[in-house]
Amino acid sequence: MPRTNRRTVLQGIGLGGAASLAGCASETAPSATDTTMQQQTTTKTTTDRVAADPTDIPDPIDRSEPKTVSRTLRAEEVTAEIEDGVTFDYMTYDGQIPGPMIRVRRGDTVDLTFENPEENTMPHNVDFHACYGPGGGADATTVPPGESARLRFKATYPGAFIYHCAVPNMDTHISAGMFGIILVEPEDGLPAVDHEFYVGQHELYTDKRAGESGHHAFDTEAMRREEPSYVLMNGEKYALTPDGRGPMTVETGDTARVYFVTGGPNLTSSFHPIGNVWKELYPKGSLTSRTQKYIETTPVRPGTATVATMDFPVPGGVKLVDHSLTRVARKGCMAVIAAEGEEKPDVFDPEPDQ
Repeated sequence: MPRTNRRTVLQGIGLGGAASLAGCASETAPSATDTTMQQQTTTKTTTDRVAADPTDIPDPIDRSEPKTVSRTLRAEEVTAEIEDGVTFDYMTYDGQIPGPMIRVRRGDTVDLTFENPEENTMPHNVDFHACYGPGGGADATTVPPGESARLRFKATYPGAFIYHCAVPNMDTHISAGMFGIILVEPEDGLPAVDHEFYVGQHELYTDKRAGESGHHAFDTEAMRREEPSYVLMNGEKYALTPDGRGPMTVETGDTARVYFVTGGPNLTSSFHPIGNVWKELYPKGSLTSRTQKYIETTPVRPGTATVATMDFPVPGGVKLVDHSLTRVARKGCMAVIAAEGEEKPDVFDPEPDQ
């Protein structure tokens, strides 16, 4: 029998034909990906954490000339807990949600190696919204388990952009965790801040209600109805909070920049910091358009990133939420930045009569 390679996989899953042009698989029959997801019933937790560390961000670019930046992304299918006692079969880049931030400068060349380990069950790829080229590189990086691909592209335009898996049934792969940010800094860089944080929102469609113990399988019909069991930041229920993995932390007087991406695949986030505002907002991730000042809530649609800065004049927790608040109260969509420092009653006084 002939050896399986990227060309035969492309033919087998329909890339290069109607499915590729439409950006999705046919609705007339379930694909191999749908069937695989429906049959997965494993209950073994294979990783302790899928929530990306929000502080694990490459350093700002401090050079004035372009260079070639080499990166490797690895597709990892893992089982982990959404919340205590509830497991799910995630699909990730490098075992985390969102996938690792890739940071380059305008004019840089990205030299990407994409790996799909042999232990995986499905083809995967990467579509970079920062890339000129067929499928944003998706066609060139589609590989079956046990193979890898290499791609080079020039980052010709600045901004914060999503990358995501784009095989047929891409909605399933993105929902299960395959998305992240590639940041292309402008030639002059970004203003200095004290902290940078990285957060990604997506929804999970499972065959059980949120909180029901046991293993949750992916529910394609719930996804068709756009009725998720969970809406999450960084892949786990309340992951970046005191009751989860712990909040992000700053000191009063600090400044912070938040990089935020909505993987979706379907829901628009009304991104809002409770107890604060976005002091400076880069709408839709544009780093060259005019910024907006003191914005309370900004829509971040699926397939879009945004960048926003904050000040912390007083101590306390700033809750980052989707202001479609049922998603916060019932489906797990919240992260916290905890500011520590002295009270400033001239700015905020919770007990003025004492």
